[in-house]
Amino acid sequence: MSTKRQFYSENVELSSGVTASLQGSILKIIGPNGECQKDFGKMKVRLIVKENVVTVFATNKRRDNYAVTRAVAMHVKNLVNGVVSGYRYNLKVVYSHFPIQINIKDNKIKIDNFIGEKFPRYADIVGNTKVRVEGDDIIVEGPCKEGVGQTAANIENATRIKEKDPRVFLDGVFIYEKA
Repeated sequence: MSTKRQFYSENVELSSGVTASLQGSILKIIGPNGECQKDFGKMKVRLIVKENVVTVFATNKRRDNYAVTRAVAMHVKNLVNGVVSGYRYNLKVVYSHFPIQINIKDNKIKIDNFIGEKFPRYADIVGNTKVRVEGDDIIVEGPCKEGVGQTAANIENATRIKEKDPRVFLDGVFIYEKA
């Protein structure tokens, strides 16, 4: 008597007011907070959208595809959570001698007067992420978790100080809260 392995599958239910569409391997989720899309073309899974359920299937019977199926299902859940409630990162501008000035223009963040430098530093805003400055706080918000996180990381990396002692030179922009 032989037992056949089943293909792994995972169902993700959509919240009310959320719609999903699939074009090739690109999954697009639209909700009250905006829209978010992700390309799953390089993953070894197949997606099916029916009514208010997104089903993720493994493409073959290998055991390690269970982990891939679960990972893709969690990505889909993050997309759904993002278009319903959104993601937010708070960053703090820290300086000791030279006041840092933050300006937002189009899809770039301009950081002036960082540790007294004459030339500005820039950070990219990823996707449809919104960035605003309130005093010494920078608030990064958006429906896509990856876009919000990458934008916050770009800002933090733009103010990284190299070849100096980090215990002495504490200036920079740092993430202090993820909500």
